[in-house]
Amino acid sequence: MVDIKKENNQTIISLKGRIDTTSAPVVEEEINNADITGQLILDADELVYISSSGLRVILKLIKKHNGLKMINVSEEIYDIFDVTGFVDLLDITKK
Repeated sequence: MVDIKKENNQTIISLKGRIDTTSAPVVEEEINNADITGQLILDADELVYISSSGLRVILKLIKKHNGLKMINVSEEIYDIFDVTGFVDLLDITKK
């Protein structure tokens, strides 16, 4: 569900597949157990769906990690972030 790598004083977490009611707790636990150093970047290149449960995981990360960025966001996922106001809370870059 997530891959975590570090490069150039950044922690990059690749989100994959669906983050829904079932998978959101697993994703959150994997991220919380990660050794995050430097700037946190979420790579949504392989993210195909996010539910309100997934948005809560992202919101917790926004509160915990100042300057959080999200990259490679598809139009569909971006629309969800736009409607929910997340585009005002973090730096989002579309694919």
